[in-house]
Amino acid sequence: MPVPVIRPARPDEYDEVARVWMESFVSTGLGESTPTLLAQLRERVRREAEKGWSLYVADDNGRIAAMLAVHVPDRYLDQLFVAPEYQRAGLGRRLLRFTREKLPDEIWLRCIRENDNAWRWYEREGFVFEREAVEPMNGFTMKYYRWKKGAAP
Repeated sequence: MPVPVIRPARPDEYDEVARVWMESFVSTGLGESTPTLLAQLRERVRREAEKGWSLYVADDNGRIAAMLAVHVPDRYLDQLFVAPEYQRAGLGRRLLRFTREKLPDEIWLRCIRENDNAWRWYEREGFVFEREAVEPMNGFTMKYYRWKKGAAP
């Protein structure tokens, strides 16, 4: 199977990016796939792209396998979601490596506390837990992490 290519997302792909985001989120067991959630994510992708997200996709011969959103000025990895059928095959690690190329000195991120697989993975990848706080937009308790180049794991 060919390796998906990481490239900038096009505006005509935003709806598909939102679908991949929703399916990946639902695969964590923390939410349900609903038309309302999909509509909210579609709106958010458009809004955040207009506000400065650098939005990338992993393109598998025209099929979006993953999405990555970073906010370069803030050194912030905002979203990294891999479609369920592409999970556990190294694509997330490739996207994180790509993020480190874009943000080589420091990266901040957050993930839902109950998403054990995500935060444990980030910790294995060298991110250090900083704090927890409730996110008013969605009501989830978020774990905040930081990776700094040259820091001890």
